[in-house]
Amino acid sequence: MSEETDEVFEKAAEMFAVLSTPIRLRIISELCQGEKNVGQLLDHIGVAQPNMSQHLNIMYRSGILGKRRQGAQMFYRIADEKAVVVCRAMCTQVAIDTAVN
Repeated sequence: MSEETDEVFEKAAEMFAVLSTPIRLRIISELCQGEKNVGQLLDHIGVAQPNMSQHLNIMYRSGILGKRRQGAQMFYRIADEKAVVVCRAMCTQVAIDTAVN
């Protein structure tokens, strides 16, 4: 295989690794509806604040999320639309398979 192909597989694997937890998929789902602060995400996802912060930090460092500070609040948004496409495609397929079975 070529170096370009290896790089493509490596980048895809990195994204799959970041998206490999249900909480992160739920975060993407929430942020597809628009930018949200940490408190809003906590209200909708229902995990402990330290756990949420850890997931948001991983997603931010990977480039999937962007963030901005407004006063004491930190707001997150989708920064890499590829993550949304992957999330929607997989979740839609799983939902279809679940409905059929």
